[in-house]
Amino acid sequence: MSVAIVGVGQTPFRRSCGSSIRELCFEAFRDTLTDIDLVPKGIDASIICSAPEYDKQRSPAGLISEYLGLNPQPTFYAESICSSSSTGVKVGYSFIKSKLHDVVAVIGFQKMSEISSAEVQERMGRGADIQWESPFGTMMPAGYAMFARAHMQTYGTSEEQLARVKVKSSKYSFLNPLAMYRRVVTLEECLKARVIANPLKMFDCCANADGASCVILASEEKARKITDTPIWVAGIGAASDTLSTTARTNLTGLTCAVEAGRQAYRMARIKPEDVDVAEVHDCFTIAEIMACENLGFCKPGEGGKLVEDSQTYIGGKIPVNVDGGLLSKGHPIGATGGSQIRTIVLQLQGQAGKTQVDGAEIGLVHNIGGIGLYGNVTILRR
Repeated sequence: MSVAIVGVGQTPFRRSCGSSIRELCFEAFRDTLTDIDLVPKGIDASIICSAPEYDKQRSPAGLISEYLGLNPQPTFYAESICSSSSTGVKVGYSFIKSKLHDVVAVIGFQKMSEISSAEVQERMGRGADIQWESPFGTMMPAGYAMFARAHMQTYGTSEEQLARVKVKSSKYSFLNPLAMYRRVVTLEECLKARVIANPLKMFDCCANADGASCVILASEEKARKITDTPIWVAGIGAASDTLSTTARTNLTGLTCAVEAGRQAYRMARIKPEDVDVAEVHDCFTIAEIMACENLGFCKPGEGGKLVEDSQTYIGGKIPVNVDGGLLSKGHPIGATGGSQIRTIVLQLQGQAGKTQVDGAEIGLVHNIGGIGLYGNVTILRR
């Protein structure tokens, strides 16, 4: 039995939204139901996804399922830090494949403006080992700065190549009405920006945001009744790595991403060169370069050259993050994976507007949690 995505929705990603988490989730949920033949009572189960400790509400699944009118259907809470909502999609897919449920809503959210940037960094740091790592400063920027340094030393990757990732993302976020930053950034601006964690500068880092996303999955029989344009889940892969970066054997890529990609490609029965458009987890510029290598879009060490040669732009070898990515669209942790999936669904439906990749039939989503702790890869087909 095949499983399809029948609806996707998203709020604008904003620095400070002024809404409660229930209102954010309602906005994304309403957007999802706009163009499909489905009402809340037709949803068999919901999976609510976020990273804890950014909001005072405990057990948000109960709050949100009530507000969206999804009771008495069961609701579940999924958390894998920044990859929570793509984890939720895998759980929802599994529910349908096992025939426990026919229609599942996966709703991801995060309201990060409730606390200061310093507090956000401290909480994100708890995604590393709280005894031996985070107390010594290995927050997210520092962790990815280590990857960048290792990549530079091993392959000769340059700061200019890193900056070109942001230049590309800003070009496409300018065309995305839901993106947080809608301004084209020049290469010179990127290279002259203040240093955050050497060699990563301000524009090499994504920004925290408030936002929500929604993905509705359905069995094949239900899907054809709900929408005329179902998008099929062709492959799903998931893997993990050691929590402690000191135990890693590879600092120029993410082992969890390589393994998750291998699983997804095998399940979908395709190769990297068959992918027409991709969304990868570019929390930092080095992360996009490593993702392209880990997913087989280029050889190890050639990710910088791939973007330098404009091969990750629309019209290139493999268009990547043509919605602005995390770097420019924003990164509301629990909503990010769902937003990435939304982008690929719209691409495969031919509804991506000014950023449409012509003839896109196969799309890939790469979503990472923590400093390479969790890796999820989802392959979708028209």
